[in-house]
Amino acid sequence: MRNDSKQAVEPVPRANETGTAEVERELIANTDGARGDLNTGMTASQPNSAEAQADATGECFAPTARIEPTTRTRIKRYPARANYERTMIEAILDEAMVCHVGFVVDGQPYVLPTIHARDGARLYIHGSPMSRMLRTAAAGVPLCLTVTVHDGIVLARSAFHHSMNYRSVVVLGMACEVTGVAPKVAAMRALVDHLMPGRWEEARQPSTGEIAGTIILELPLTEASAKVRTGGPIDSEEDYKLPVWAGVVPLRLAPGAPQRDDRIAAEIELPDYVRRWRRSAAD
Repeated sequence: MRNDSKQAVEPVPRANETGTAEVERELIANTDGARGDLNTGMTASQPNSAEAQADATGECFAPTARIEPTTRTRIKRYPARANYERTMIEAILDEAMVCHVGFVVDGQPYVLPTIHARDGARLYIHGSPMSRMLRTAAAGVPLCLTVTVHDGIVLARSAFHHSMNYRSVVVLGMACEVTGVAPKVAAMRALVDHLMPGRWEEARQPSTGEIAGTIILELPLTEASAKVRTGGPIDSEEDYKLPVWAGVVPLRLAPGAPQRDDRIAAEIELPDYVRRWRRSAAD
């Protein structure tokens, strides 16, 4: 989590040390009452969150076991590889380290990588208020968020039929800005723990300046689909007799040996949650 704010670093008390109202008052004091939307000037009291939209639509936070495909998310190319089950879609989103967000500004498409995190039926992305991607997304433009997990290189007998085994998800929708101290801190925790579960409890908590200097958006997980390829190569029948090795080279994301920062005190040991970290539950 980066800090782009020049305000004084003053850690926000943990939830079990103070009430939300006290934390909100602290933020107001540290920002001269400027609790407004960093991009649009809307105040935190205005309905600019997905929760507020959910109250009006009843859709964002009433997840079903299956995300029914729309004309935009129904997979037409190799439909047998499609999966619309929420458990599959959520598992892929949780395993992927990075997402790519597509948006359009003045007719020009952009696709940018960023960190994401899922909390129930919503996705979070975050960054500096100066980010063009986040400023554009907060204005209510359509977004396309994608992730891909690479599971294997598929080597066929012919060059034409080489492929990859993968699990991918496409999420469509419009994001809303997260406002208020408690929702922003909860989103920050989800983002940190998405990278390294358990890290939030040990790290210093965000300061009021860091909270105010971070824009967080949430995207409802209501229009999405997954596409999954597994198995070996699918060659033309006449190619199976060729004397060429064919098969799958499995891929997985595995951690290397942790590299100690030069400024860590000698007595600080490597945490168990870092030592045990594996991205896939199968590892």
